[in-house]
Amino acid sequence: MLADAVPLYPLYALLFRAHGLSDAEISALLAVWSLTSVVAEVPTGALADRFSRTGSMAAGGVAQALAYVLWTALPGFPAFAAGFVLWGIGGTLVSGAVEAWLYDSLVDLGEPERFRRIYGRLDACELLAQVPAAVGATVLLPLGGFELVGWVSVATCLGAAVLAARLPESSRGGTEADSAGEPDAAGEPDAAAGGSDEAGSPASVVSGEPAESGYVATLRSGIATAVRTPGVRTAVIAVALLTSFDNIEEYFGLLAEDWHVPPNWVPLAILGIPLSGAAGALLAGRVRDTWVTPLLLTGVALLALAHLWARPAGLALVAGFYALYRAVLVVAESRLQDRIAAGARATVTSIAGVGTELAGLVLFAAWAIGGLPAALVLATVIALAVTPGMRSRNPSRPRAVR
Repeated sequence: MLADAVPLYPLYALLFRAHGLSDAEISALLAVWSLTSVVAEVPTGALADRFSRTGSMAAGGVAQALAYVLWTALPGFPAFAAGFVLWGIGGTLVSGAVEAWLYDSLVDLGEPERFRRIYGRLDACELLAQVPAAVGATVLLPLGGFELVGWVSVATCLGAAVLAARLPESSRGGTEADSAGEPDAAGEPDAAAGGSDEAGSPASVVSGEPAESGYVATLRSGIATAVRTPGVRTAVIAVALLTSFDNIEEYFGLLAEDWHVPPNWVPLAILGIPLSGAAGALLAGRVRDTWVTPLLLTGVALLALAHLWARPAGLALVAGFYALYRAVLVVAESRLQDRIAAGARATVTSIAGVGTELAGLVLFAAWAIGGLPAALVLATVIALAVTPGMRSRNPSRPRAVR
């Protein structure tokens, strides 16, 4: 909650414009941010697997804080660009490490089946954090301008980094099934498990090798797991496709304005959408894997009805779509974590993050070409495409825990 309750979040575009940046320059900055995420995602995921998940999360908070220090102390295009590089690296340090730390910590407790429910709570916190972020921005900006907002954002990120550093580090042991090389859905030994392969097994990367060779082995092992293991590969694709569609939230404000909501009321009018998403994430623990495609198609139908209605009240249907979508997203993430061995968990999750960034470009292109109708077609295709990734691996076999 603290990591996402950053008062600069709803204001940084206004900060850029206040310092004379054009729309083209702002778009260029966002491109720098996205490109940094694509380049750094997998290498930082391997760092978390090789060294420390909690250390990676803490370093991510520090990097993001340094970005806001640059923005606040030296506002201007060069500092904004450098800040986005730092923020992009900070985000990738956290991405993958959080999911890996949570899942393996639950394995240490002998309760990996709780991941879906607790990850749903985490997802809900990230959405609910938009409320204190908006309130903080509204209160701080009149009191001290962008400078006060910036320094409070620095403090928020550093506070989150301190809390992350104090979390107990999880082990990388995984489950007995993982260690034994449990067959995947295709009946082949799971390369994500303890068996060795050409890329090096997860077991080898936590041994007493030199740091460089250990890191390279971890990176190669994670990539091999994501690419070569059928069950993991389909789950990675499902998570990447589903998460990429979350970029649609960037257009909620535009939809509200198109549907005759007065501009000054738009922020309040769309506030219920992330709150509904938080409710959906909290309820994800009750959702069965076989419900994923029907729920997502139902959400798409609600979004289509809202488009046909095109009135302010249609935002309630958008909120219904978002609740179902966020529930499905939590289920997809939990299925992915179930299939990854502990030693490669952050790396593989980061590979899914790269897929998310790249697939998100498809949504942007679809919206540019055909607006919401084109996005609805894309959502339908995604709903049908992710079905294989949601199939449980050996559903009749209980997962033994060490």
